Amino acid sequence: MKIQVIQDSKGIATGVYIPMSEWRQLKKQYKELEALEYQEPTKDQLLLELKEAVNELKQVELGKLKARPAKELLDEL
Repeated sequence: MKIQVIQDSKGIATGVYIPMSEWRQLKKQYKELEALEYQEPTKDQLLLELKEAVNELKQVELGKLKARPAKELLDEL
C-alpha cells in the first residue's frame, strides 16, 4: 500500500493520503468504510434543513425556544 502521511507545519502527522485505487480495494474488503465517505446532500435535503432552520428561528422570535450561541451553531456545521 502506497500511503502518504500528511503533516502540519510543526511536523505533526495530521492525516493520511490513500490512492483511490487502494481506497476502493479497502472498501470492498471493509464494507463499513463506505459510510465514512462524504455524501453530497440532495436539493430536497438542503431545502428541508433550511425550512427547519427558519421554523426554529420563528420559535426563538416567539419566545418558545431559547437562542443558541453562534459558536454552537458553527460547531454543528
